[in-house]
Amino acid sequence: MPEDVADPTKPRHVIDYALQRRATLKGLFRQGLRDDVCDADPMLLRTAKYHGEPSQISCPVCRRAKLTHLTYTFSPEFGETDGRVRATKELPSLAVEYSAFRVYVVEVCEDCGWNHLVLSYVLGDGVPRRRTGTGG
Repeated sequence: MPEDVADPTKPRHVIDYALQRRATLKGLFRQGLRDDVCDADPMLLRTAKYHGEPSQISCPVCRRAKLTHLTYTFSPEFGETDGRVRATKELPSLAVEYSAFRVYVVEVCEDCGWNHLVLSYVLGDGVPRRRTGTGG
C-alpha cells in the first residue's frame, strides 16, 4: 500500500540518538571506560577516512579531532547496493527514485575511535516498487 508522502526528500520517522549519546558519554566520564566507547572497527575507520563527510563538531572524547559523518542507506529496493555509504548530496535524487529507504548517520573520530549512531530517518516517495539488482 502506498504511503502518502508530501515531500520525498524530507526526513520522516526520525530517531535522534542524542540522549543515548549523552548517556554513553556521561558513563565514560564517570567510569573512565574509554576502550568501551572508542572501539571503532578498522573497517569503519577506513570507511570514514575514504568515504566520510567531515563535520565541524569536535570529538567529545579526545577533543583533538573533528568528527566524520558516515551516511548508510538501507532498502530492499537497493538490491546489491543495500547498506552502502552514500554522500548526503545523493539522498534527494534517491528519495524521488525509491519508495522508502532508511538512512543511518554515524559519527566517527578517526583519531581515538569514538563512534556513535547519531540519527536515523526514512526518505522516499512512498510509491512501492519491485526490488532491483540481482538476488531480489
